[in-house]
Order: sequence, then C-alpha cells, then structure tokens
Amino acid sequence: MVLNALLAWPDCCFRSETVMHPHRRYVLASAPALFDEITPMPKELEMIELCRKAKTQGRKTLVYSVYSGTRDTTARLKALLEVEGFKVAVLRASVEAAKREDWLLEQVDRNVDVVITNPELVKTGLDMLEFPTIVFMQSGYNVYTLQQASRRSWRIGQKHHVDVHFLGYEGCAQMECLSLMAKKISVSQSTSGDMPDTGLDVLNQSGDSVEVALAKQLLG
Repeated sequence: MVLNALLAWPDCCFRSETVMHPHRRYVLASAPALFDEITPMPKELEMIELCRKAKTQGRKTLVYSVYSGTRDTTARLKALLEVEGFKVAVLRASVEAAKREDWLLEQVDRNVDVVITNPELVKTGLDMLEFPTIVFMQSGYNVYTLQQASRRSWRIGQKHHVDVHFLGYEGCAQMECLSLMAKKISVSQSTSGDMPDTGLDVLNQSGDSVEVALAKQLLG
C-alpha cells in the first residue's frame, strides 16, 4: 500500500491523499493536493508538448496511464489535452476485449489526435499502426506488459518511425522503478530470441520481482 502510494503521488497530487493501515485502519500518512484540477503538472506539460509535436508532423499519439481505476488520471489527461485543442478518446476496460480493435478503428475514422488508455488493455492482440508516437506517463512494474504495450505501433506494416517516451519525476520512487525496469528489460532482451508467450517472467524466478526489488530499495 505504501509502495503504491509513493509511486502514484507524483501523478495524483491534484487530489489529496490519505494512506490507511490496511488492517488496523489508522492513518499512516496524508498530504493535501498540490495542484488544482485545471493546472497541468510538469509531466503533463511534457506530454502535451509531445502530442503537439506529433500532431504537427501528422502523427497520432498513444498515451498510457496505469492509473485508470481508483486513482484515475485518464479523465484529467483528456480534459487537459482538449483544452489545448486536441481531439481525444479514452479506451476503458468497459470496452470488451473482442471489440477494442473496432473501437480503435472507429477513433481513427473520427480523426482523433490522441488515445489514452491503460497499457494492460492493449498489451496483446492489437495492432495500432496509426499511433506511431507512444507516451508512458508511468511504467508500472510488469516487464511483460511494458514491452508488449510499447510495441503496439511497432508491428509488421508500420511505415513510420515509432517513438516511445517514458516520463518520470527525478528523485522519487518512479525513477527507481524505471531504473529497475530498464535492468530487467535489458536482461530479457539479451536472451529473448524466440521466447514463449509466458516468457519474460521466467527470467526472474530466481530473483526478486520489480515490485519486491523496489520495495527493498525504498526500505533501504
């Protein structure tokens, strides 16, 4: 719970945060909101600039946020982009997996500039050739999901360079997480070849998961 709060706070500090003990239900920590609902935070300003650059080049952008449930940030990102004149759609879990490809084609027909979604929703089975610019607002700590989601546009038939951007705030748990993910991905890519569908997690059975390794760093 503490780990999730530390990872989420930099992206969710537009609302107050209270961390409760999961069993005894007393307050472990609390913090007031640092931004209002309409003022972009630094990472959001960078995302807007990346989307603006892509649009001037005639490219569509795919924006990933791992916070689409209790700590939802997708509605905020959509609102901030629309204020800047972008046409935006949000792919949510309520769209059935079998219908997501049709949903995406519909958004392309509507000529949207940006699609926002959780990487878990598109990590397998979707070709998103129309979105060659990808922006991760957070990485999460699932190596398989990250690698699959980052390749949604880098598929057979893609004729454009695919740009993948990872955004993080220096000096916080997010950068520790990104650093650990980079190490895990480096290992998996160095041995990938023909990997089974269940592949990447097999490499880490003898060591800590990214989540456990990150928790150990924070406690240290």
